[in-house]
Amino acid sequence: MPIPGPETRIVELRVPGVTGTTGEALLDAVSTVEVAGDGVGRVIRPSDRLRRPAPGPVLQALGRSVPRTLEGYLWGAMTSGGAAKATWALLFPFSLSNVAHWMLPPVPKDSRAAVALGAVCRSLLRVAGLLLTMLLVGQLAVIALDLFATQCLAPGSACLSFVPNGFRELTVLRTIAGLVPLVVVIFVLHRVSGTNWTVTSEDVTPRRGSLPGDVLRDGPDSAGLRCLHAVAALATTALLSLGGPLHAPDTTPELIVWIVALALVLATVLTVIVGVPALQNWARRSVLVFATLVLAAVTAFRPVLPAGSEDTVRTLGAALLVVSVLFAALLIPAALLGRRIWRNQPKRLRPWLGGWAAAPVLALAVLLGGGFGAGLAIALRRLAGASALQLPASYTPVTVLWGGGLVLAALLALLGFAVGVPLRRRRRGIPEIVRLLQNTPGDEKAAAAAWARSSWERRHLHQLVSGVVFGMSAGAAALLVAHYGFHFRPGWLDPLSGLGVFALGAMAVGLLRVVYTAATKPGRNRHLGALADLVCFWPRVAHPAVPPCYALKVVPELAARTKEHLADPSTRVVLGGHNVGSLLALIATARLMHDLPERDRERVGLLTAGSPLQWGYQRAFPAVLPQDSLTALYGELAGRWRGLARGTDIFGGGVTTWRQDVYDGKLLGVGFLPTGEVGALDPALPGATGALVLGGDHWLPDPIRNTPGTRRWAAGVLGHSDYEVDPEWDRAVAMAAGLEFADRPSTRPFGEQVPLFPDLPRFNVNFAK
Repeated sequence: MPIPGPETRIVELRVPGVTGTTGEALLDAVSTVEVAGDGVGRVIRPSDRLRRPAPGPVLQALGRSVPRTLEGYLWGAMTSGGAAKATWALLFPFSLSNVAHWMLPPVPKDSRAAVALGAVCRSLLRVAGLLLTMLLVGQLAVIALDLFATQCLAPGSACLSFVPNGFRELTVLRTIAGLVPLVVVIFVLHRVSGTNWTVTSEDVTPRRGSLPGDVLRDGPDSAGLRCLHAVAALATTALLSLGGPLHAPDTTPELIVWIVALALVLATVLTVIVGVPALQNWARRSVLVFATLVLAAVTAFRPVLPAGSEDTVRTLGAALLVVSVLFAALLIPAALLGRRIWRNQPKRLRPWLGGWAAAPVLALAVLLGGGFGAGLAIALRRLAGASALQLPASYTPVTVLWGGGLVLAALLALLGFAVGVPLRRRRRGIPEIVRLLQNTPGDEKAAAAAWARSSWERRHLHQLVSGVVFGMSAGAAALLVAHYGFHFRPGWLDPLSGLGVFALGAMAVGLLRVVYTAATKPGRNRHLGALADLVCFWPRVAHPAVPPCYALKVVPELAARTKEHLADPSTRVVLGGHNVGSLLALIATARLMHDLPERDRERVGLLTAGSPLQWGYQRAFPAVLPQDSLTALYGELAGRWRGLARGTDIFGGGVTTWRQDVYDGKLLGVGFLPTGEVGALDPALPGATGALVLGGDHWLPDPIRNTPGTRRWAAGVLGHSDYEVDPEWDRAVAMAAGLEFADRPSTRPFGEQVPLFPDLPRFNVNFAK
């Protein structure tokens, strides 16, 4: 580690974690100015009254004031703002199927069975993504071709009475009116799948073993998948317009078109299963060929759409159900084979559901995909006041299913938040860690209540969502057996059907309203932006028609900006991130460890604040952020990875330590060591700000102690916000820069248990077990 001299300066490069974060909020400054970037990814600094870059507040370290330059990288324009990005919310089921791919368990390299199962699971996810595209287009075709062109515009219909009878009697015009919106939707999906952010810096190739996020690369098959989805969507439209996939037309021209369309659907599915690269050229040529095929279907069209709607929706739903069940079944042995990787890890660090979490995520994507299409049709029929229009009969089980799911979610939420959180609070009282952090009785009570709620949500929220998905999946299976096996539906399900109709209609209308609000007033709706932040983080692999991945642009540009500053040998750079920004900073730091020479690596530090890494992302995406890679990164940084954590934070928690216990008035635990190993840590060191520093984690008092001499102070329980306000932030920056003491190696042997006696209660701090 180079010895800091009088010319040493710090560059603190902050990365926000929530869309809508302003530059002023990120840098805790009155005003900011852009100093680099391309307008989409913006590098900013504090500014003076003349809009000139201004120096940041000095950092107190080494017994003196160290100059500090504050910079921020704003990436919110990649996930919010404008009508185009607002409509990305409609692609949420597609995004979930893509996220499921990144949630697959890691594959042991020495197991051929695990490698084969992993390949099959990835193929099934691509097939599920293709079927979701076909289902969306099919459900939109039900609205455009069935409800609108065939029923609403039928001669003599009272629906849309302003349409002249001459138009209603011309079948070709009605068909064109129904097909045009579908062609536009398919074109938009095709364009979205081809949109990518322009990266101004070259990414780094891994060179130093496995580090976090090494596999976070764009899928090589995305171009071929893009064309295959367009072909399948056009084929679905043609099949529905010709009567559906289960009934061949009577006339020869229509029969030829029907056979070709069905053959193309089967060909796209087989191509996705086998692998895209070998047939990319065929897929690209098929787009133009099939565009002509759709025009031929228009000229040969005869309105038999009600039957075609039912058959098409039912067939696609059945295919999705089969693929989802097969994927869930094959994922079980894949997860069991992957257990050897995390077998020796603590329970709280192991993947969710034993590595099987991708299955309920795919099931949720299927449920949302089917529910949104049905809800949109129901909502439009009600808004048009045309209750006489007939919907496909298969929509009735969907309404029952969503009605039951709504009831189940309400019951589980009630049991959790109204019963589980108060019981946990009463049972645990005020945790000893809270007594160590807070210095007034009033702060202890407020903090204990927030700790109980946040710890319950971190521990059980994914279980609550999984329970709703499991319940709806079981209900779907029972409804299908009763409806198609016994042709019977109990009468007591009618209230659930009515509730489901309301829920689906409200979901569709509410989502469209959110999209409209986000498009017309981008600053008004941060919930949509936060949702986009989660799903747009992942590159396209299983589904091409998802928003472009912002991480593929942010990470290389953060690394490039860091290398620019490191060109000055007296500069040390600390990458700091909050929430999802902590993951971007983490992966960028790992890229730098791959690329930089040793003399420059020693001048790089990492600061994470309110990070969902350990309790969330590490467990949900075990193949992207494996425990061994995180341990190796901490060793590469030699303790210059600091994590700010609050027990009151619902989304954040400890990132470098776990198994925290209070014993004899001291906070102990296990975590990463600067040597690149895992072991028991020395007792937490209290700081002047009241924080407890255990290994690489700084546990902050919340409410903040009013420490004299600090720049700013905020009252009340802050939870997930305003980490920069805490005076411990500057101390953590100094430690990440290597200007203050780092972790001391533990004097206890690795694996030695913390002594606990029967007369001393055991208080567990990390509630993410």
